[in-house]
Amino acid sequence: MKFRQLLTSALLAVAAAAAQAAEEMPLWEVGVGVGAVSFPDYRGSSRQRTHALPVPYLIYRGEFLKADRDGIRGVFFDSERVELNLSLAASLPVDSSGNGARRGMPDLKPTIEVGPSLEFNLWRSADQLARVDLRLPLRAAFTVHGGMQHVGMVFTPFINLDVKDPFGYHGWNLGMLTGPIYADARQHRYFYDVDPRYAQPGRPAYRASGGYSGTQFIMALSKRYDRFWIGSFVRYDTLRGAAFVDSPLVEKKSAWAAGVGIAWVLGESSRMVTVDD
Repeated sequence: MKFRQLLTSALLAVAAAAAQAAEEMPLWEVGVGVGAVSFPDYRGSSRQRTHALPVPYLIYRGEFLKADRDGIRGVFFDSERVELNLSLAASLPVDSSGNGARRGMPDLKPTIEVGPSLEFNLWRSADQLARVDLRLPLRAAFTVHGGMQHVGMVFTPFINLDVKDPFGYHGWNLGMLTGPIYADARQHRYFYDVDPRYAQPGRPAYRASGGYSGTQFIMALSKRYDRFWIGSFVRYDTLRGAAFVDSPLVEKKSAWAAGVGIAWVLGESSRMVTVDD
């Protein structure tokens, strides 16, 4: 359900152009492309949809604001081993009339999540081509259609491995991350509650509680060529043991999602900056 953005930003949030260590790079790069993603309506839904989508390509290497393979973020504090960033995520709308489990219920509005992320570098190789980070994003979620409504808090700690030139293939960037998801009752109820007025045979009333929300595993691969970028990702979700797993809206306890895209670089800054990672 995640700007991890499951349409326009999905490909960029998990895989984008990788900068080389201590290299002079343009301050910004912009481009446009196309891609396709396939994923469930929401985590636990049996309805899998494939979408063609535009892929905006944006790299910005400012001192505070950055847009790169880690998404769009503000850097509030940065040392050799610790960063404090602004973390963003989002979910897409769901038309309940097209979803068997939710038919007759209100549509799910798109949401945006925003909050701080404390990030620790746990290890990096001597040649700077590989690193392991612990990331601790805590975000508040709000609906963004028909007025803003607070719909809970989400905490997604994960371990992230980045490898440049994996298996000796120059210019490629491999990223892998895994970790649990936790959310409060308000977040779970937005997606998984069944109000008594919408109960029917096979869909009893249900009230979700907060806590563990399952675990995600994501792998992404990308490469920046001279004038274009290509990237792909695959994601596996498991909801086993999740606090809402008994909701009648949960039809599957595991699911795959994947995407691929290509973007053409249309312009870049004449100003160069030093990139440490």
